[in-house]
Amino acid sequence: MDANNFLLDARWLNDHRNDPNLVIVDTRAAKDFWAGHIGGARNFDPFPFHYSDSSERGIREFKAQLAWIFSALGITTRNTVLFYEDDSGMRATRAAWALEWMGHRGGKVLDGGLKALAGEKLVTEVKPFAPAVFDATPVDEASASLSYVVENMADPGVQIFDVRSDEEYYAEKIRAKHGGAIPGAIHLDWTASQDSGGAFKSPDALRAAFEKLGLKRDAEIIPYCQGGYRAAHAYYALRLAGYGKVRNYWGSWGEWGNRDDVPIEHPRRKK
Repeated sequence: MDANNFLLDARWLNDHRNDPNLVIVDTRAAKDFWAGHIGGARNFDPFPFHYSDSSERGIREFKAQLAWIFSALGITTRNTVLFYEDDSGMRATRAAWALEWMGHRGGKVLDGGLKALAGEKLVTEVKPFAPAVFDATPVDEASASLSYVVENMADPGVQIFDVRSDEEYYAEKIRAKHGGAIPGAIHLDWTASQDSGGAFKSPDALRAAFEKLGLKRDAEIIPYCQGGYRAAHAYYALRLAGYGKVRNYWGSWGEWGNRDDVPIEHPRRKK
């Protein structure tokens, strides 16, 4: 996915919504989709389809699941796929990242989501569509496994980026067997990459924030969170800011924090 054009706006949607090769995917929960969605949209909430095992077996199972999901949604490599939710959030970016990881280069995100569609008339009707054989080949450069992180975390050319909340990072809110962080991780809550309307901040603003944190433009950045959803948002925020080497550690703390055989750091708030 081209880092410079993965975001699409309301004007683009209005100009292209009738394109025969456009597939619009609503990534909100089913109840929200059925209450009203963009005309022609198909529903895929990525939250129920969750993997935190990034072993070779887990990767095979996750890829097989995603291939089935994208086939059921009728997606092929001929399609441009526009994902949306209420804003530029973790659901839409998670689905877009999953499509990219599976080798499809036509995934897009509606920047600002439904909040950016002033006057859009939502519908409850679902237009029929046919499943297809998902025909892309996965690209592992978009992904990081636990073993990859362990093997590369001491490399000065690799930086770990923790995008959980402050409470999670400082182990004040523990959502796994262990609290803490991956050693050496640089931390910033993922929502810092959104503007007041829920859209992505500008590339310049994102770049300035990431450079201030100490994230190096020439390094490989590996974002993580609890389950790889917020990290998917960070994956695109980093790409938008001009970081060319980014991998989503989708196993994240749900995997790392439940292991006894990996190193854990315990950051403390400055008083």
